[in-house]
Amino acid sequence: MKKLLFVTLFSIFSIASFAQNTSQSYIEQFKDNAISIMHETGIPASIIMAVAMHESGNGNSTIAKKLNNQFGIKGSTRTVYYKKKRKVRTSYKKYDSVLESFNDFARVLTQRKQFSHLGDKLTQHDYKGWAKGIQRSGYCSSKKWSSQVIGIIKRYGLNELDSVPEPKQLAQNTEK
Repeated sequence: MKKLLFVTLFSIFSIASFAQNTSQSYIEQFKDNAISIMHETGIPASIIMAVAMHESGNGNSTIAKKLNNQFGIKGSTRTVYYKKKRKVRTSYKKYDSVLESFNDFARVLTQRKQFSHLGDKLTQHDYKGWAKGIQRSGYCSSKKWSSQVIGIIKRYGLNELDSVPEPKQLAQNTEK
């Protein structure tokens, strides 16, 4: 009996220690950050979430876990992290937090010349235009990237995030 209990508990703890983010848990965890950034920058929250989900495997990729880098953004210096006791040198940027990674993605899209034109011609409700524009502007090398990002948005209904009002507007609407 003790052996069965031990095996059962060991199995539960083993599974729990290797638990990964699911798409839904990732969305719940970071959607408010994406909505806040959308209201600051005009970049659709659906784009922010879908690109993060796509690039980081819902936060499960090595660079997402070790470097808090949710978007695969590269930096100007080498970063070092350890993977299974081996030293890994990479050109991916390291962030102090996931939120810092989200903010840097927004900075890249609003301040880099190759992407900044998107905010001038697209609204926060045109996630398809944003995805295609980001791809055309050189964010990725895959020809399927924008359709994959759009597919994530559709699958999880992320475009609904693009219509969430700012917290101040929300508070004003509830007072009436």
